[in-house]
Amino acid sequence: MLGLEYFSFADVWSPLFLALMLILTALYFVMVGPLAYSAGIVEKTTPGQKIMFVCGMFILYMAQGGPISLLGHTMFTFHMISMALSYIAAPPLLMRGIPSWAWRKVLDYPLIKSFSFLGKPIVAALVFNGLFSIYHIPLVHDYVMLNFTVHRLYYIILFIASLLMWGSLVHPVPERDRESSLAKIGFIFLNMVLLTPACGLIIFAPEPLFATYSDPNVWATAMGYCYSGDPQILLQSVGGPSYFNLLPNAQQDQQVGGVIMKMIQELIFGVMLAYVFFQWYKKERSEEEEIIPNVS
Repeated sequence: MLGLEYFSFADVWSPLFLALMLILTALYFVMVGPLAYSAGIVEKTTPGQKIMFVCGMFILYMAQGGPISLLGHTMFTFHMISMALSYIAAPPLLMRGIPSWAWRKVLDYPLIKSFSFLGKPIVAALVFNGLFSIYHIPLVHDYVMLNFTVHRLYYIILFIASLLMWGSLVHPVPERDRESSLAKIGFIFLNMVLLTPACGLIIFAPEPLFATYSDPNVWATAMGYCYSGDPQILLQSVGGPSYFNLLPNAQQDQQVGGVIMKMIQELIFGVMLAYVFFQWYKKERSEEEEIIPNVS
């Protein structure tokens, strides 16, 4: 199915990355449990926060270490699904899952405070969407995909940028959240607009843009970083990325990938927009109810 039979268990499931994610998840439960108790922290981590953190870690693992990650090297559509899950879906869950007291310690660290300007909503939106758009310039994308160290470094930086971007919308420390609901709605629309040009370029391009998904030799080189066997033997066996493509050709794969990325972004930001609007409405109602008794 999907050509996964050509890959080993390690290729598909990335056991080392899975072990890392499990260790980090275990450390999280130690932090919010015994460690918080021994430190005398009275602020409890709710079951909902724990569920959000675990869901965020699961999504991040599937996107960066599970089958979706591997399939992202065979089809551009899966690459964009991986990007959407990694930088649009997982970050807000992880941020809301980590308790506020832990975020206070991180944000008050001197080195972190010196870069606090990157957390300004407009700056964070420009940085994240700029990095995402630059990455999908064909020349840049193919270079990153063909250089393992650059690939990992770029993905880490992009993930940090996504946390900064989401921090303006789901601030992890409530008392430090100084942005109004109206401002947050504006930031949501700003992020939706900033990502549109990159997706539009991908969707409406008249030909395949990325050699990684259209040139068999370039594809084989890129597969060398996620395939444990000899990529040249794999290339001889399947003939190139078109073997794994569920769509008629690379251009349609590219178009579907761009559409899916935009749809996932619109869906998640749409949910966020509804949440912010509801919180704004609830706050206005409570303020009105407090004023009316005083008037009477």
